[in-house]
Parts: sequence; C-alpha cells; structure tokens
Amino acid sequence: MKVRRALSTRSAGRRPGGFTLIEVLVALAIVAVTLAAGMRASSSATDSAQRLADIMAAQWCADNELTGIRLTRDFPGVGEDPFECNQLGRSYRGTLRVRPTPNPNFRRVDAVMADDRGQVLLTLSTVVGRY
Repeated sequence: MKVRRALSTRSAGRRPGGFTLIEVLVALAIVAVTLAAGMRASSSATDSAQRLADIMAAQWCADNELTGIRLTRDFPGVGEDPFECNQLGRSYRGTLRVRPTPNPNFRRVDAVMADDRGQVLLTLSTVVGRY
C-alpha cells in the first residue's frame, strides 16, 4: 500500500477563503447608506400622513363654519371674525373673511384655517347671497 499524502488546502499564490477587512467595511457602508435612506423615506411618509390628517380636519372646521352661515340665512357683514374649532383632538384657529362682490346681493366668505402654531393650512371660499 502506498501512503497518500494529504494535499495542502493552501497552494502557492492562492488566497485563503473569506473576505478581507476592506471588503467587509465596504459592505457595511453600503448597508448603512441603504438603511439611512429607508429611514428617511419612512419618516417622510409619516410626516405626509400627519399633514394630510391636519388639512382634512381643518377642512371639516371650515366646512362647518361656512355651512353655519348658510343655515342661519343671515346676510353676513363685511369684515373678519375669528373662531376656534376642535377636530380629532386638535385645536384649529380660523378666520372668516367676508368681502363684498361687484353684485351687492352677494358676499364672498373665506374661511382661513391655521393650526395651533399659526401656520395657515387652507382657505375655503364660498359665495353667500341675500335671501
């Protein structure tokens, strides 16, 4: 019987298996950049959803005020009138701005809605006629 010699797993000129430190660091940098981009995108989506909810609630407040003017059937006087509204657990400040139109039988009414910091969220307008 011949004794066979085990071949060495390392041959001259060949690198051992595995990754170098530089390759691992580059892969970690790529993963870190990808995760940071994903976090930023999800944060942006969350902010957009919150802003949409604020605008929707502010529109409900403006609609309620403008509908109230129509239901009272009073011809509004020209000027500005502030009001407060609570929707979805948040407080909104609004201003009703009544302006004359070229036809004296109609008035333009704008409901300007702002959040609790005073940032204007939307303006909703209608025309009210003399009944």
